[in-house]
Amino acid sequence: MRPVRRAAWLLPLAFAAAASAQAPTAPAQAPVAATPVDEPRTAEPLRDREFGVLTRQFGLDRRVEMYQWQAVSGGGYQRVWNAARIDSQGFAPGHENPPTLPLENQRWWSDSATLDGKPVDLTLLQGLGEWRLFRPNFSRLPANLAATFQPEGDGLGSAENPLDPQIGDLRVTWRELRLPPLEGRVELQQGRWRMSAATAAAALNAAPVPEPAEAAAEGAHRLWPWFGGGALVIVIALVGRRRRRAKARALAESRDAQG
Repeated sequence: MRPVRRAAWLLPLAFAAAASAQAPTAPAQAPVAATPVDEPRTAEPLRDREFGVLTRQFGLDRRVEMYQWQAVSGGGYQRVWNAARIDSQGFAPGHENPPTLPLENQRWWSDSATLDGKPVDLTLLQGLGEWRLFRPNFSRLPANLAATFQPEGDGLGSAENPLDPQIGDLRVTWRELRLPPLEGRVELQQGRWRMSAATAAAALNAAPVPEPAEAAAEGAHRLWPWFGGGALVIVIALVGRRRRRAKARALAESRDAQG
């Protein structure tokens, strides 16, 4: 009788083990479908400290353009605003561009963005954010820059006469990153808000929007430690010197033409 009793005692354990083996294993960190209640917000504003520009949105982008010579198809040259330096090597005399862009583009991303008290992942900002031009309040513009730049359109310009810019002049504008409605487009993963799988797939299949200043912005990020304190003052001084040289050259050409 003992073997029978032992078999009866082991039978429930066998059934429990079999049921456990057949049960599906739940994923350890499955995305949680959730509908945000509040609007996304940031705890700290983003700042362009050199110009005293700030925004309480989710990204800040500084775009710098320089007035330069550009070769025209079929021959000749024209003056254009461009966000990257145009290589003038091989241009005809009198059409030289400055060797570098004195002030680089720069971009900042919020690292304090939250939604319903949970952090927002950077990939969400980069994938769903929309860049919009805005005109900052220039009341915080440092005195040394206020002596060189003046309000021009939605930004600042270094030209003494905005209607008659000279080669080497700069103009600076800013954009801020805003988030669209996020309902149905995000999910909570490992305690952070990220794009849902469907939204991410749609973003990958969408045609990319061209960003002519993107490469320059990345280069500026690597060169950023150089632009601090008095370095920017030196750069602005160089801009002014190039502008004066351009005006002197134009005046000399005018005199030669009259002679």
